[in-house]
Amino acid sequence: MLIPQSSYVGHHAELYDLFYADKPYEDEASFIHLCIQAYGNGGKKVLELACGTGNHAILLEKCGYEITATDYSVDMLNQAKKKAAISKSKVQFNIQDMRELSHPDSPYDVAICLFDSIGYVVTNENILKVLQGVRRQLKSDGLFIFEFWNAGAMLKGYDPVRVRRWQMPDREIIRISETSVDHTSQTCTVSYSVLEMMTNGQYVKLNESQINRFFLIQEMAQFLKNSDFVPLKWFAGFTDIEQIDSSVWHILCVALISNEVSTK
Repeated sequence: MLIPQSSYVGHHAELYDLFYADKPYEDEASFIHLCIQAYGNGGKKVLELACGTGNHAILLEKCGYEITATDYSVDMLNQAKKKAAISKSKVQFNIQDMRELSHPDSPYDVAICLFDSIGYVVTNENILKVLQGVRRQLKSDGLFIFEFWNAGAMLKGYDPVRVRRWQMPDREIIRISETSVDHTSQTCTVSYSVLEMMTNGQYVKLNESQINRFFLIQEMAQFLKNSDFVPLKWFAGFTDIEQIDSSVWHILCVALISNEVSTK
């Protein structure tokens, strides 16, 4: 299976924050902060994988954390840096493929990977590369908090086609998302068609496809075990609800480096 080398390229990256303007970033950052306070080692040094346009990182910085935020999309990082400059944020944004983690400022107290981004690496081999790479970047009592698609919800109720519109003073933007599921690889391919129509009659059209993987809790637990992590909590999204069923689309895991490994 081919894995896309980048997502939200060019103008698609510029539109990203419009597409997810209704995402409750502040609530999510607050919940991550609570998890770090409850389960972490008290440290403030945080590494973020797949930071996108930097919304979580900039908000978490306001909670007192020192953030290094990474992504493999140059265009997404450019958007993040623009926002950081406006807000006078000191978040360090660096280009990095999560499958090949290497940071001179390691070790970190906490690593985070949100918005189901761990699924973009798709294969078993790459999942283990990410988890083992995260472990190498963390302190011996480090915490990893990450979000992934719930297989139960995806198989039961995904939408094959979704259409959204954004009406603005000078233009209208239409995004069509077409989703197909491969049960064998536990992946969804989402093909985006975006049409941006200006009031002067001009228009811009772009297309992009992304592949993301969905997981069962028990298989993710095995991935963690094989990478020397112990899962502490499985949350139904960014809530304190721990009961996971097919109505829960996003699972948030809080994992700690295994004591057996950290004491070696």
